[in-house]
Amino acid sequence: MWVPGAGIPSRLTLSAFTRAGRFCVLNSGVVRWKDVPAENFHPQLKPDVGFGKSSSRLYKSRSETKRYVTSPRVAEAVVRMLRGKRKAGQLILECNPGPGVLTRALLESGARVIALESDKNFIPELKSLGDSVNGRLEVIYCDFFKLDPRNRGTVTPPVMTSDMLFQYLGVKAHPWKKGFPLKVVGILPVKTERNTLWKILHDLYSCSSVYKYGRAELNLFISEKECRKLMANPQTPGLYQSLSVLGQTACGIKVLCTEPSSSFDMYTVKGQLEKQRHRESLEQNLCFIQLTPHRNLFTGTLTPFNYDVFFHMLRQCFMKRNAKLIDHLPSLSPIDAVHILKQIKKHKDVRVIDMYPEDFQRLFETIECSKDDTCKWLYDGFMEDTLA
Repeated sequence: MWVPGAGIPSRLTLSAFTRAGRFCVLNSGVVRWKDVPAENFHPQLKPDVGFGKSSSRLYKSRSETKRYVTSPRVAEAVVRMLRGKRKAGQLILECNPGPGVLTRALLESGARVIALESDKNFIPELKSLGDSVNGRLEVIYCDFFKLDPRNRGTVTPPVMTSDMLFQYLGVKAHPWKKGFPLKVVGILPVKTERNTLWKILHDLYSCSSVYKYGRAELNLFISEKECRKLMANPQTPGLYQSLSVLGQTACGIKVLCTEPSSSFDMYTVKGQLEKQRHRESLEQNLCFIQLTPHRNLFTGTLTPFNYDVFFHMLRQCFMKRNAKLIDHLPSLSPIDAVHILKQIKKHKDVRVIDMYPEDFQRLFETIECSKDDTCKWLYDGFMEDTLA
């Protein structure tokens, strides 16, 4: 039984209404925009303090600024790039559509859209749009980038679990090699791009969150700075890092287009337009990238059960990125370093920064499959929480 002030359990079993009389928490745990009499509102669930006390902990960024597609030209370009071999009526999951410029363009192309909006100020207009397109637009109060928080506790909208979301949508888990029945499109959060990328990669390698349901394709606008790091290799040593290796090992990464940040508008959490104050923000380009998980990512030695060792290995190596790999290996594995280098066909003078993503994957597989020693790895514990 739910007690006021205790928050709403992750498996919601009650209906709760906002002071404005427009939100309804369904039994599935998904919040849809509905007209509800204001007298049905419970005072504990005021929209300005969130749904229950715990939401202030889980949904911290009340003052965060979000970037939205507001240019019809950009929206049309995105639709053209997403169309590709897309079948008519394919399902698109749009993250934080805001004023709905891209949403309209997607609907005009014939797509069915699930709009996951975390700012309730935009929901009435999106709901109105949905009423005019014969059920091809579903609006849900949810923040895609905060699905399945690590320190879960009590989960309250707009934070929710992927199980809540996909069970409500009727999306079933698909075998990894068969892909996923929908595409995801959105813009990474302005101030937490790096942490969000790490979370996506954690979820992908562990086959958790959205990746529990299959090889979800993500189409995201990301700052050019982070994009260059994600796609870096030994030819761009200043940008190359463990995140580069993890991203390229897991996904096919394509840059579909690049747009100046002036093509986007930024809004506060209250739905108010905010000017881009800093010159560097105005000069920063955004890259529209496509992240498609590799079909054969888990057909070899790497699995969702040992991926954390791979993460640990990379983070250890890149702590001394200019050092020789042979000097790193004794701190990673008791197996003879010279023997490992011969196995992966690398010279004894090769540096960490000289190794391509496929070289690191081969290094991991060589150590993991070694029969020379019962203890294959040396480390004090599993990878630290990168998102902390």
